[in-house]
Amino acid sequence: QVKLVESGGGLVQAGGSLRLSCAHSGRPFSNYAMGWFRQAPGKERAIVAGVTQNGGDTYYTDSVKGRFTISRDNAKSTVHLQMNNLKPEDTAVYYCAAGDDIPTMRTRAWWGQGIQVTVSS
Repeated sequence: QVKLVESGGGLVQAGGSLRLSCAHSGRPFSNYAMGWFRQAPGKERAIVAGVTQNGGDTYYTDSVKGRFTISRDNAKSTVHLQMNNLKPEDTAVYYCAAGDDIPTMRTRAWWGQGIQVTVSS
């Protein structure tokens, strides 16, 4: 079993910043690639960013490149998503995920409960 708990969401004005955190417990954190997904109303859940088990490789969807940074701390079993220059289209429920690797995480992963991020214009 793996438990993931997100924190750090909220309401921010366009151009502002938020830092999401995800605390992992259960099976060893270093076993898992970690990712952040988001789901806006009426849209499918989609990956935002991912990081490999040792933190050596990262992935970002095109719309967040240069604005978002994913990082992990294996000693503290946490993963973060630093979101800068937020835009209204970033508004969504954000989910933390733990999986075997980034490409398969969307269909096979442990999930957090989700946290709302709202960006006002």
